[in-house]
Amino acid sequence: MQFSEYWLRQFVNPAMNADELGHALTMAGLEVEEQELVAQPFNSVVIGEIIAAEKHPDADRLQLCQVDVGQAAPLQIVCGAPNARVGLKAPCAMLGAKLADFEIKKAKVRGIESFGMMCSAKELGLAEQADGLLEFPTSATVGQNVREYLGLDDTLYTIKLTPNRADCLSILGVARDVVAITGAAMTLPTIAGAKLDSNKTVTVNVIEPAACPSYFGRVVEGVNASAETPDWMIRALERSGLRSISVIVDITNYVLLELGQPMHAFDLSKLSGDITVRFAHSGENIKLLNDTEAKLVADDLVIADASGPIALAGVMGGEPTSVTDQTNNIFLESAFFTPDVMAGKARRLGLSTDSSYRFERGVDYGNTKQALERATGLVLDICGGQAGPISEAVAKLPERQSVTLRYARVRSVLGIDIAKDKVGAILSQLGFSFQENGDNFIVQAPTYRFDIEREADLIEEVARLHGYDKIPAIAPVANVSMLPLPAAKLSEHWLKDVMQAQGYQEVVTYSFVDESWERDLLANSNPIKLKNPIASNLSVMRSGLWGGLLDVLTYNLNRKQERAMLFEVGSTFHRKDNGYCEETHVAGLCYGSLLPEQWGQTAREIDFYDVKAMVDALTHHQATYSKETHPALHPGQTARVYIKGQPVGWLGKLHPKWQQHYDLPKSTILFELETQVLLQTQVPVYQEVSKMIPVRRDIAIVVDEQVEVQAVIDAVYAAKIPLLQKIQLFDIYQGKGITENKKSLAFLILMQDTHKTMVDSEAEAAMAKLLALLENKFDAQLRN
Repeated sequence: MQFSEYWLRQFVNPAMNADELGHALTMAGLEVEEQELVAQPFNSVVIGEIIAAEKHPDADRLQLCQVDVGQAAPLQIVCGAPNARVGLKAPCAMLGAKLADFEIKKAKVRGIESFGMMCSAKELGLAEQADGLLEFPTSATVGQNVREYLGLDDTLYTIKLTPNRADCLSILGVARDVVAITGAAMTLPTIAGAKLDSNKTVTVNVIEPAACPSYFGRVVEGVNASAETPDWMIRALERSGLRSISVIVDITNYVLLELGQPMHAFDLSKLSGDITVRFAHSGENIKLLNDTEAKLVADDLVIADASGPIALAGVMGGEPTSVTDQTNNIFLESAFFTPDVMAGKARRLGLSTDSSYRFERGVDYGNTKQALERATGLVLDICGGQAGPISEAVAKLPERQSVTLRYARVRSVLGIDIAKDKVGAILSQLGFSFQENGDNFIVQAPTYRFDIEREADLIEEVARLHGYDKIPAIAPVANVSMLPLPAAKLSEHWLKDVMQAQGYQEVVTYSFVDESWERDLLANSNPIKLKNPIASNLSVMRSGLWGGLLDVLTYNLNRKQERAMLFEVGSTFHRKDNGYCEETHVAGLCYGSLLPEQWGQTAREIDFYDVKAMVDALTHHQATYSKETHPALHPGQTARVYIKGQPVGWLGKLHPKWQQHYDLPKSTILFELETQVLLQTQVPVYQEVSKMIPVRRDIAIVVDEQVEVQAVIDAVYAAKIPLLQKIQLFDIYQGKGITENKKSLAFLILMQDTHKTMVDSEAEAAMAKLLALLENKFDAQLRN
């Protein structure tokens, strides 16, 4: 929130300068993010009035002006501004004046002496560009210091508020904290009930009292909506980051900034019947003030009349009932909408308004009617008119439950010895009412402190008012001991170390992803959707990591990177048993050449088996692979990864249609594995190396070409043939001498007796059992 020091000091004027005030706000938890002067220093610039002007004898674009600056005689000043004219009041820099970049001296302009300079807003540092002199109204006092007239000895503060401190989204709210910090007196604006010169009212019906517990409205007839907004109000708005629009809108914005209560004004002549606060009906639309058409849904709260919605409650008014310069009668509304109902409504429509920002965080429901009276008074003072009685609809307002604050708990949490009387004084400074019950405080927070819900909130208030800088930094004293870490349990750091050792680079992507990624890459037609996504392309929770990796790859390829080896260890989110579960996965992506460009080896692209070696390393070489299909992967180069019969992930080449969709010139190899199984490993157990020499036999068998090699190896190990230690494939052959639809598999067989030397008869017996197994299970024939 941005505001000016001058406006704040109208409410509370502590005995400290601008820097000290900024520091005090920061130390109290209202972090001053930026502090700057309204205008750079300059002096000797006064309000001057041009009382005579004639053309310069030697220059067509210059005028010789006589300028009254409140002295005995006018000054002769040569001026080239296009708007310089008799009767104009504008800034006049006197001789000796020091502006931003130069000093005003007596000079000759085309042979004519000039004793000062008429100034534009740019020359005073008030604007970046200017087309002419800065014009003042005719009521400005000649000779008055411009800095004083414009209030330029002012400082702008921008404070960074945490979401719980919405009570400080107004000058009044910040002033309350300054009072609590400094003990200075508060001066509130006078808000008296408006004189009722009209009996005109509009009936208000609140159909949804839980969403709108209080609604106040008032008719003001005979207003001059084309009146000029006073300079002091324009100045306050602009220094708070808002531009002046029209006098009625400016007044409602002024009250918003001053008291924190959003308001809206309708053109009474454009209303049809009573005002109704309800949820939108199916198919209803509304044209908003920003000229956009909003399609309403069932949980959108609207202000409606007989014609339909006329405002999106708490967000923005409708264009058909907006106030214009021709408006004569207005209906002012001031309401309280509950934060739960308002949350996310503006963002869903791509809007961000000052009203919705406040209503979403909470508005003081105890000040709603006072704000309407304040706005009414400003309208009557500036625009004239006759005010009618207030129409109101008040239901059950939120209740501020009392909170118990234990004195012992304050000392325990803050770690300092703070007197009990001091705690009570701080609560009083904050405007909290309380009763003491032994060493406990039973605290009742005011209506504007809707963030006070539990004891921890009160302890935080005590800490910030006591002063964070007064709480010493004491190092904790504790016994530190290492926790046991099972040898069979690895950490995620092990996964990352293995990947990085093989040349992969870690990336971190959003857990929120585009819904199309889930649908296209994972065939997930029912992803977990976010109720309040931060962007339309980040609307669902990811159930896999490939979408983020492909997005990073595309980003790098667009920047002329021709090779990528990426990995991510991150959370994925899934539906389970009518709820949700979170799983950690590790995923990798390889694209381009296996090695960086070099002279020592011939360049080749990364293939399926290069990445399979990485998967083997991550699975402790316990993985088995099954040919299955996946929607994102090539049907002929896809494998499901299993460990001990449990599926743990996928490995494969990106499907050609997705390669074309992502505009990838080369093949992309992907894998993704669940980490839970990967991080569990067997503890090595020592086994004495046998002194007996192993016996090797090589066999070649002919089997159907559909038989998987892994199935053959698994069957052999499962049979537990005595003395057989190892079976390993070393050749596959199809061609001449092999029947069509058959293939030859050549295996290395190692046999060993760890206690004695094997004899041929034992080896032959083991081989016979092996061949019988292969013949019976796979219809294998020994190849000659």
